[in-house]
Amino acid sequence: MLEAVSAKLGPYTVGPGQPPLLIAGPCVIESADHSLRLAERIAAIARRLEMPYVFKASYDKANRSSMHSFRGPGLEDGLRILQRVRTEAGVPVLSDVHDAAHAAAAAEVLDCLQVPAFLCRQTDLLLACGGAGRCVNIKKGQFLAPEKMKLAVEKVRQTGNPNVLVTDRGTFFGYERLVNDMTGLQIMRTFAPVVFDATHSVQYPGGAGQVTGGAREFIPLLARAAVAAGIDALFMEVHDDPPGAKSDAATVWPLDQLEPLLQTLLRIRAAL
Repeated sequence: MLEAVSAKLGPYTVGPGQPPLLIAGPCVIESADHSLRLAERIAAIARRLEMPYVFKASYDKANRSSMHSFRGPGLEDGLRILQRVRTEAGVPVLSDVHDAAHAAAAAEVLDCLQVPAFLCRQTDLLLACGGAGRCVNIKKGQFLAPEKMKLAVEKVRQTGNPNVLVTDRGTFFGYERLVNDMTGLQIMRTFAPVVFDATHSVQYPGGAGQVTGGAREFIPLLARAAVAAGIDALFMEVHDDPPGAKSDAATVWPLDQLEPLLQTLLRIRAAL
């Protein structure tokens, strides 16, 4: 089976023959100080492990289960915070873009524009993100077969932008459950570098009433399997106080457990 082409994300090349990229941070921007603190601490771990690192946090969670859930600071304030993280922590930054009208402004700050899973078929959004000139990470819809993501990738590349990643975050299996098909990672890797989202994959969407539930204890299992299956990058939402997280509290990975998990994953990678 052919391996994926490479893509550029900020200063990094993602793809075959490259060290695995870590994309990590809180689900949503909670404050400037919190974002900076997490970025600096995760970056220090990544440096010790010699992993390229991209900070992730959403400036607006437009797809929360309840309209009463915390959405974040919004476009303008959120981008200002991400610019601070980029400058002061010295790391590339990634955030979700839900609206095509936001793409140009987001690209002035972000190193990678992320298309949310529920929006991966939205042509105008994909074209706007691709046309903004930054790397685009498309999350596979929970309702799509892996091979169908090639069409989403082609939409972005049609803009002349070759830097596209695809992320697997699980597929719906009945109500409020997600499953991961490890063969799908290799299928998608034939047309784009593949990211595995270890934390969203253990979610129970809407499974905790007005918020999303999940099973954090299975994150290491799925991450180990994905690394063994051959991925190019790992996506994890990480928090220093998971019970107090303002989004995805059931599935964010504890900061104090990040380094040992990554060490295990790198040993698996080396064994391949």
